[in-house]
Amino acid sequence: MSLVTLLPFIVLIGAMFLMTRSAKKKQQQAANMRNEMQPGTGVRTIGGMYATVKEVNDDTVLLDAGPGVELLFAKNAIGAVLSDDEYNRIVHGIEHDLKSDADIVPDDASSLTETDASAADASAADASDDKSVDLGKKAEPADETADEPKVDAAPAEAKADEQAKKSDGGSEAK
Repeated sequence: MSLVTLLPFIVLIGAMFLMTRSAKKKQQQAANMRNEMQPGTGVRTIGGMYATVKEVNDDTVLLDAGPGVELLFAKNAIGAVLSDDEYNRIVHGIEHDLKSDADIVPDDASSLTETDASAADASAADASDDKSVDLGKKAEPADETADEPKVDAAPAEAKADEQAKKSDGGSEAK
């Protein structure tokens, strides 16, 4: 056999080796993550449930999912171990801000240029301008429709004059 015929098989075996190696690394990292769980740690299960670890055993984990709700899961069912900040942000909606003493940046830049007095006046004016907003389609005037071509008014006026002359002419014939 020549090297050219064996080359596709060698490449295939090498690709399979590399794929299994990366899969083993991922499995090892997941096992290490699950072994590092401690009581009080926030976790997400593979089903998407967030809970706090209450007790860790060899193959199982006791999770506290809420007041009076304790669930027993297999360690393999833990999808991710979350940091305290991430768990509080997702479950409780608490944003941990390192710069809590700093000013909060507003969403719009208009308030950055106003002084405090003018901002108070503007907010009072906005409160008094509470009007209902009509979101319906507004009716267009009949004269200005976009679909119909514009027709000169001169021929219509000429027809009206002819009608008037015919009626006047009839009275002259008497």
